[in-house]
Amino acid sequence: MTQPNGLMQELVRAATETGIVGDQEKRRLLERAVVTIRDLRDDIQRWPGPHVVDAVDGLERTAALLREDDATEEQVQAALLDAADMIRDLLVVREVGTEPKIEE
Repeated sequence: MTQPNGLMQELVRAATETGIVGDQEKRRLLERAVVTIRDLRDDIQRWPGPHVVDAVDGLERTAALLREDDATEEQVQAALLDAADMIRDLLVVREVGTEPKIEE
């Protein structure tokens, strides 16, 4: 699995440094993010419910639009930042869990 913290940094950099990172690299970053998010979900055994729209599908759609050179800069920037947020949230859940901690 890709190192999630490093990938988060790359995603944010690609989103904020408009024009420096090419579309092909942005597409590869989104594709890596999708794999990382799915791996993290497997690690913590948490997946979207059957009737929930999975945000990862949106990341995949944006990557496909990039492949076809049909994505706006705003769509790509939002997808990159969303991917970084999802990874961060999953890392927090993996680190602290979702069960309340009871101090004695």
